[in-house]
Amino acid sequence: MTLIRNLLTLFFIGWLSSTTFAQYTIRDPKAIPLHGEWAFMMDPMDAGETNKWYREDMPLNRLDKVIVPHCFSVDPRYQFYTGTVWYLRTFPWKTNAGKRVLLHFDASYYVTSVWLNGQKVGTHEGGYTPFHFDVTPYLKPGQADNTLAVSVNNNTWKVRTIPGAKDNGQPNDPFPGWINYGGLIRPVYLTVEPEVYVENVKIDALPDRNAGPMAKGTATLKIKTRLRNASGQALTPKLAFRIMQSGRPVPLTWKQTARSVGAGQTDVVEAEALMKAADVKLWSVDQPVLYDAQVIAATDTVQTHFGIRKVEVRNAQLLLNGQPIKVAGGNRVVDHPGLGSLEPDWLVEKDMRLMKEAGMEFHRLTHYTPSETIYDWADRNGMLIISEAGNWQLTPREMDNDTIRAKFRQQFREMAERDWNHPCIIAYSVGNEYLSEQPAGQRWTKDMIAYARELDPTRLYTFASMRLNILPKKPEDEASQYCDFVSTNTYGNHANVLKHIHALYPDKPIFISEYGTRADGKDGEAGQVSHIEKFLADIRQLPYVVGASWWSFNDYLSRHVGTNPDGTRPWGLVRSDRSKRPLYKTHQTGMAPLTIEKISWEPGQEGVHSLKLRITARNDFPAYTLKNYVVKTATSTVPIPELQPGQQAELVIPVRGFDKTLSVDIIKPTGYSILSQTFDLTNDTRTSSR
Repeated sequence: MTLIRNLLTLFFIGWLSSTTFAQYTIRDPKAIPLHGEWAFMMDPMDAGETNKWYREDMPLNRLDKVIVPHCFSVDPRYQFYTGTVWYLRTFPWKTNAGKRVLLHFDASYYVTSVWLNGQKVGTHEGGYTPFHFDVTPYLKPGQADNTLAVSVNNNTWKVRTIPGAKDNGQPNDPFPGWINYGGLIRPVYLTVEPEVYVENVKIDALPDRNAGPMAKGTATLKIKTRLRNASGQALTPKLAFRIMQSGRPVPLTWKQTARSVGAGQTDVVEAEALMKAADVKLWSVDQPVLYDAQVIAATDTVQTHFGIRKVEVRNAQLLLNGQPIKVAGGNRVVDHPGLGSLEPDWLVEKDMRLMKEAGMEFHRLTHYTPSETIYDWADRNGMLIISEAGNWQLTPREMDNDTIRAKFRQQFREMAERDWNHPCIIAYSVGNEYLSEQPAGQRWTKDMIAYARELDPTRLYTFASMRLNILPKKPEDEASQYCDFVSTNTYGNHANVLKHIHALYPDKPIFISEYGTRADGKDGEAGQVSHIEKFLADIRQLPYVVGASWWSFNDYLSRHVGTNPDGTRPWGLVRSDRSKRPLYKTHQTGMAPLTIEKISWEPGQEGVHSLKLRITARNDFPAYTLKNYVVKTATSTVPIPELQPGQQAELVIPVRGFDKTLSVDIIKPTGYSILSQTFDLTNDTRTSSR
């Protein structure tokens, strides 16, 4: 008993330290965080609202204390609880005339109701997207302590929620592939706004990429600013804009429409400018150049960033800034021991760096909306992402249900409005593994893509199909006919399935949104290695495959059928604790866009020797233009000339001092090592890659 008690104590201390001291980025510089200690109650009988647990005189000092952001599903005191919980705290506030106070939740899983000073403010449904309430009328006048109460219910084991249960009446219907981690899982904060303030900004930055002598190299910026007028009179606001690149202002002349915004109304004001060619620096995977933008509306200023890039599909190819690109990627489940669905800054940095260095750069990242810090990282470091909203295996009846459709549209809108300035997001997905050959699946795909295009016509659209593996005979037999490119979840028989998909849709590139095998199969972790080697041999003969996203980057917990007795699903390149499996190195080497070959080794005079290498840019998969890459050893760095897919370069690497072997790293322009090889300098063989 003493040993068990000690182990539980150590687990609790580890959990407490990982949650108490974690940092969470809030993107709004005006934010007033409500992080830290809150009082907490479980409410398994749903008695809280009836008995007014939101009242101001609740005895907070007699309740449990938690640290927000908080995932109660992994808190050892409430582990695996599903149902309603309550978070309560007070905060001091001094009201200011002519100001609006907004209460923001970056995400709360799943149904969230809010009370302030005993009055109900509102309710939000959805577990992964941001929402806010104007709480100005609920604050106490003058300077006073205010009581905030939030109830959260994470029970999505039922129909009519997204994610939610299937309605087939089968034993596994309630459980999606991941855990319904509950709580105030992302930052909670206040902002103070003037009576006329900016609610949202959408920046479309489109480069002129016409080929030939007519190419201008300019870029068109279009900014749509959604303004909220909370004052008592109509106004016609004049907007100002500041665009910066690496701290340098970009001179622009703006054309904008004058628009009156009625009292208590919201409207969109549009502006447009042409950026000169000298000021245009394109965003790409290897050169992720970002611009900072400020939008000023009277006394309100908001900040965001954007990139200038063009994504299109043509002749079964994916083009980034006019050049074909084929890249590997992965699916990341938001799950970590002791954190559940919390995504503190340290975990975002760790996971995204591991993915980047593994050669994972083009993802259908997850079945829901992750923390925005994920996309900020991908913007800064160069990744391509398909962002997917809630339809995970909805049934035909559910896809035709008006309530489900309305909830999906709401979640999609919240996702798109948060993320549409991120250059890393090149496409949206309207779902995963639904019956896309049936009429309901066809209607869903057509209707939801049409709805999404109205919100954001600048992205590509797709969904992750599992039905193309049953080999439909005609393109109109399956809903991929409505997509800009095909996404397929294909586990095995890759070559035959992909060839058939290409025959159905010869003009559409194919993205493999899921493939892989578990580490606990009959061949264990070695079976994952042989699986990916066979997979690469299959797809490298298929020029229309533009991406492949391994399921999954990390192991995760689940209640879905087929989960191991310890609660895990071991699909990952990394285990739950992020330790690397042998698959990680195999993926890193196999998914590098180049190969290294030793040509010769020449001992030199005075301790300076020469290693001659041949660098070949792959022309099958992955493949894209390599620019500003370098070869690095312990004593030298040698630039690689720009290489188009299929081109080679021979480099002489000066070596000063060695011990029979030499380690060589290929470094991307973003600073990440994507391929490491060790050469035996006593003969003509390469000894290993790592």
